[in-house]
Amino acid sequence: MDERIQELEIRVAFQDDLLTSLNQQVHAAHQVIAQLRADLLALRERVEGMKEGASGDPAQEPPPPHY
Repeated sequence: MDERIQELEIRVAFQDDLLTSLNQQVHAAHQVIAQLRADLLALRERVEGMKEGASGDPAQEPPPPHY
């Protein structure tokens, strides 16, 4: 009986270690995802700004410098 309890305690210790490791990996992945979302939002705002800055009508653009 003592041997069985000791084996169960060892298994619990390994599971606790595995759970801690997985939790760290999930936390790291969450940080990466948050950074990627922030980067995507910045890029989206930048593209929208470029769209707003460019005129849609080519006739309103100034002629190129060689004219």
